[in-house]
Amino acid sequence: MIQFMLLFSRQGKVRLQKWYHAKADKDKKKIMRELITNILSRKPKMCAFLEWRDVKIVYKRYASLYFCCAIDHTDNELLTLELIHRYVELLDKYFGNVCELDIIFNFEKAYFMLDELLIGGEVQETSKKNVLKSIAEQDLMQEEQDISKSVLEEIGLS
Repeated sequence: MIQFMLLFSRQGKVRLQKWYHAKADKDKKKIMRELITNILSRKPKMCAFLEWRDVKIVYKRYASLYFCCAIDHTDNELLTLELIHRYVELLDKYFGNVCELDIIFNFEKAYFMLDELLIGGEVQETSKKNVLKSIAEQDLMQEEQDISKSVLEEIGLS
């Protein structure tokens, strides 16, 4: 089971974080600071799996972003690496060659995609097609809501 997932830049700025186990904010900040420092200090050719505290860390760098997951000791590292890759593929498909700015300015979409892919630290949907369909439906609902809101504003009912 995935304990948490982090996306951070090469400068160490956290761009997205999702925790599947409750932790105090103070502990989260400490964990993120230690983990980010540890990963950023590693050489590019080093293994992408770490034994850290009571979890295994699986990470992968794509362009200027690091995608990092903490998993239980009994979980498969390669499956987690594949899950990270699947998430990056979804982001790429939706944003068209995703970059750090896409995550910064559209973080709600990035979280929505992650929630469609994972629930409670477990894989919910493996099909990219189904996840993207879900996201398209959500976009459509949001557009319809924006249109109806603007119509109400025009007639003075908002």
